[in-house]
Amino acid sequence: MRNSKASSQVITCKAIVCWGKGEPLKVEEIQVEPPKSYEIRLKMLCASICHTDILSAKGLPTPIFPRVLGHEGVGVVESIGEQVNGLKQGDTVIPTFVSECQTCENCTSGQTNLCLKYPVLWDSRQLDGNSRMSIKGQSLFHRFACATWSEYVVINANYAVKVDPCIPLSHASILSCGYSTGFGAAWKEAKVKEGSSVAVFGLGSVGLGAVEGARIQGASKIIGIDKNPRKKEKGQVLGITDFINPCDSDKSISELVRELTDGKGVDYSFECTGVIPLLNEAIESTKAGKGTTIMMGSGGNSSMQINFLPMICGRTLKGSIFGGLKTKSDLPILLEKCSNKEIRLDELLTHEVELEDINKAFELLKEADCVKVVVKI
Repeated sequence: MRNSKASSQVITCKAIVCWGKGEPLKVEEIQVEPPKSYEIRLKMLCASICHTDILSAKGLPTPIFPRVLGHEGVGVVESIGEQVNGLKQGDTVIPTFVSECQTCENCTSGQTNLCLKYPVLWDSRQLDGNSRMSIKGQSLFHRFACATWSEYVVINANYAVKVDPCIPLSHASILSCGYSTGFGAAWKEAKVKEGSSVAVFGLGSVGLGAVEGARIQGASKIIGIDKNPRKKEKGQVLGITDFINPCDSDKSISELVRELTDGKGVDYSFECTGVIPLLNEAIESTKAGKGTTIMMGSGGNSSMQINFLPMICGRTLKGSIFGGLKTKSDLPILLEKCSNKEIRLDELLTHEVELEDINKAFELLKEADCVKVVVKI
């Protein structure tokens, strides 16, 4: 059962607007249009902050303003377009920036999670090239067509995944990007084998997701790498067996990793920071001839230099978006693991703020013990 038609009313609500590169974020009253045929309008309930949003506020990778940021979150369907199937008013969903049509060449290949029919909307508009948000008549760009830092948002229904309402809102929000990206990288991209060795560069939410994904896959040695000593305890709870703080040694990280692996290096490394020198260290930390590195962090970089020799020695470097997870096929499995308490998302939640305190949230992310900030909407 579903609504016969969408609400025709424009909603005025609060949202966080970024007006320009590096400018403080502002709480503004904006207008959100009703959903069109294949769209849904969500009343957002909870959102969280990803470092990608911070980069966007700085104008990276493209300075598109004014825009409403946020691509992690969970909400309830307020109204639906006439051609929407499988969702109804009142359903709890998470908006996703990756979709899955299950019929295109990419979706049926078994090799990628990047759908051709419903692509990643990098330029922050909807599929028809327009925005559904405005302020005083001026169009607002979305973030990945999600814009979760708003009380209401319109998204294409193909970029939404239904969630069991019993799952805590904060957990559902986290699963819409960061943690899932890391977990999926270990599970779907690297396909970490039982008894293997792993190194994870950066123990934020993505890195900790990779740690837990590797643990559940059966890795016997999981090396967590972070210059913040407080991340060691978090990492140990989620599965690291060893911890490296690069600040504690004059040696390179790859040397320290080899010392922990009898000089061989690890089977898999996960670069979660986007810091260019660390990508080369991640590659050199893996075994010659068969080591695999999964790159997830961007750091706002559009180009980087890869050291030639480690790659020609048979190592593999693979880029990853959303950890290779397919939204319809894989994300429900991860949501079920959340329901069954197989994964430990409470370890990631460190701070909670109101929508009006979003600038405070950015400052909190700089604190040593901060992993994930959740925004109540």
